[in-house]
Amino acid sequence: MAEEYGFGNPEIIEEEVDILIIGGGMASCGAAFEIGRWLEKVPDLKVKLVDKAALDRSGAVAQGLSAINTYLGENDPADYVRYVRGDLMGITREDLVFDVGRHVDDSVHHFEEWGLPIWKQKGDESKKLTEGGKPVRSGRWQIMINGESYKWIVAEAAKKALGIDRIDERVFIVRLVTDKNDPTRVAGAAGFSVRENKLFIYKFKSCLLAAGGAVNVFRPRSIGEGTGRAWYPVWNAGSTYAMAAECGAELTLMENRFVPARFKDGYGPVGAWFLLFKAQAMNAFGEDYQTKNYGILKDNKYDSYADGMKMGTCLRNHLMMKEMREGRGPILMDTPSAMAKLAETMTPKEVKHLEAEAWEDFLDMTIAQCGVWAGENIEPDKEMSELMPTEPYLLGSHAGCAGIWCSGPDDIPGTPDYYHWGYNRMTTVKGLFTAGDGVGASGHKFSSGSHAEGRIAAKAMVKYALDNKDWKPEMSRTVDELVEEIYRPVKTFLEHKDYTTAIDVNPHYITPKMLQFRLQKIMDEYVAGIATWYQTNAKMLEIAEKKLVMIREDAQKMRAKDLHELLRAWENYHRILAAEAHMRHIQFREETRYPGYYYRTDFLDLDDDNWKCFVNSTYNRDTGEWNLKKVAYKQLIKHGEGEPEGLARDGSPV
Repeated sequence: MAEEYGFGNPEIIEEEVDILIIGGGMASCGAAFEIGRWLEKVPDLKVKLVDKAALDRSGAVAQGLSAINTYLGENDPADYVRYVRGDLMGITREDLVFDVGRHVDDSVHHFEEWGLPIWKQKGDESKKLTEGGKPVRSGRWQIMINGESYKWIVAEAAKKALGIDRIDERVFIVRLVTDKNDPTRVAGAAGFSVRENKLFIYKFKSCLLAAGGAVNVFRPRSIGEGTGRAWYPVWNAGSTYAMAAECGAELTLMENRFVPARFKDGYGPVGAWFLLFKAQAMNAFGEDYQTKNYGILKDNKYDSYADGMKMGTCLRNHLMMKEMREGRGPILMDTPSAMAKLAETMTPKEVKHLEAEAWEDFLDMTIAQCGVWAGENIEPDKEMSELMPTEPYLLGSHAGCAGIWCSGPDDIPGTPDYYHWGYNRMTTVKGLFTAGDGVGASGHKFSSGSHAEGRIAAKAMVKYALDNKDWKPEMSRTVDELVEEIYRPVKTFLEHKDYTTAIDVNPHYITPKMLQFRLQKIMDEYVAGIATWYQTNAKMLEIAEKKLVMIREDAQKMRAKDLHELLRAWENYHRILAAEAHMRHIQFREETRYPGYYYRTDFLDLDDDNWKCFVNSTYNRDTGEWNLKKVAYKQLIKHGEGEPEGLARDGSPV
C-alpha cells in the first residue's frame, strides 16, 4: 500500500565530508566560490553543498533584482555601520556589520566580471567598476543593474568553483545532529529528496547553515486566488533559525521583523521609485504625511533615532500607519508626477527609455506587480498606485536583523570578548556556522553582503576543518531514529488514510496546508500581525504562548501523502519554532523598539535606559523550554556628523 503512494523503505545515502553547506542562496554561493579557491590548495578537502531547490534559481534573488543594495564604492565602512545602526534603532553588532562593509565590494566586482550588467554613468559605460567606472546610484548604498539573471550568474560561478559532483540539489535538510561525545558540537545533518524516495545523512566537521529567513509565519494580506503571494520568497520557512535552535545555538534579536511598505497586492518594491525616479508618497488628500506627522515621533521617544527627515525604515512605516489608522488612506505613490518631471529635460527617445527602465524595475524581480497593473488597467506613468505595509517577515539580511548569535572578527578595536569566542561567523555550537539571513544583529547586507558573508564564513570553516582534521564525527542519533522521525508524517497518513472516504478530512491527522493556516491565524491575531495593526501586549502574548505550545504538539499529527506534502510538513515544523522564538522575544522585551514593525501597547515607549541591549535566547529541544537574557550592546563606531546623539549613549567609541 505504501508503494501506491510512492513510499517504500527509503534508500539511505550516507556521506562524510569536512564541510557541508546547507542552502543555495547568495550566502551559500559565496561560500562555494570561496571554498573553490581553497580546493586548489587543499585538494583532499571534502565539501558538499545541499540545496532544497536548484542552485540557479534558489534563494531571495531567485527571480532577479534591479539593484544591488550594498555597494560601498567611495563610502567608508564606518559610515555603513552608522547607516545600519540608525535604521535598526541603535542596536546592531557593529563588528559584524563593519566586517561585511569592508569586504562587500569585492563580491560586486566579481559579479560584474562574471557578466552581470551594472549601469554606469554617462562616459563610463565601457569601464568596469575596478577600472574606475562610476555606477548609477539610486541611493548612497545602492547601484542599478540589469538583474533578471543575477542569481543565475552567481550560481554558475559557484558551481564552476565547487564542481557539480559536490552539489546535491532538491534535497531538503531538516535536522542537525549534535556529536555523540560532545553535545555542544554539531556532527551531522539529515534530510530527504523532494523528488525521490531517498533519505540523505551527512557527517561533517563544520557546516554552513544558510537556508534563508521565514515567510508565511504570519497570515499574508493576499488571500483567496492570491494566497501564497508574499514579498520574500515563500520557500523561506525558518529552517535556519529552527534547526540552529534545536541544535542548541543561541539566537539574537528574534523580536525584530521586517514589514516593508510595498505596492499593494503585487508586493512590488518601491525603492527605485523613491530613490531613482524621485517619486513622492502621499495620503489620500495629497498631503506629505511624513513631514506632517514628524512631530509625533517625540510622543514615545522615537525621535531619538530620527535626524530631521533622515529616519529608519520602521519610523517611516510608523508615520504611514498613523494616516491609515486615522482614515486618511489609501497611501499613494505619485508615479505620474515623478515620470513627468524627469521627462521635462528629455527627448522623446529618452522618455521611452525611462519608461522601459521603470517597467524593467519590476520585470527584473517582481513580475507579479506588472501583472497587477495590467489586470487593473493601471499605467503607472498616468495613474497613481497604492502603497501598503505587508505582513511581517523574519530575516537577517535585508532591513531586519533577526538571527543567530555569531562570533565576529578579532581585529576590530574595542570589540568585547563576548563578541568573539572563536571562528568568524561560528554560532555558539562548535562547528556550526551561518551567513546571510542566519547572522543576527547584522542587517542591511542584502544580496551582495550575503555573498560576501558566505565567503567570510567559508574561510573560517576551512580553517576550522583543518584545525580539527583528526576529529571524527559521531552522531548522537542513529539512522533508524532519523528515518522514523523524518518520515513520521508519511507513517501517520498510511496508518489512517482509510478511516474516512474524504482523504483530506480525518480525525487522526491534519494536512500541512491546514496547519499552516492555523499558525498564521495565531501569529496574526496575537503576535502583532495585520489583524491588529501590528499591535500586541502581554496578555495577547500569553494566549499566543499557550496556542503555540499546543500547535507544536499538534504538528506531530501532520500527514504527508506525497513528497511534496512531506516537504510542507517539515517547513511547518521549522516555521512553528521560528514563530515561537519571535513571540518569546517580543514577550521578553518590554518596550516598543521597532515602531512601524510592531507595537507593545503596554510598553509603547522606546526605553534606552533599560532595553538598549540584545535579547538572546536558547531553546531546549528535550524539554521545549526557552531561556532568554539581556546581552550588553557595545558601540564601536562613534556617531557621525548629523547623527542623533541618541545613537551614541552607550559604549566607548573608537
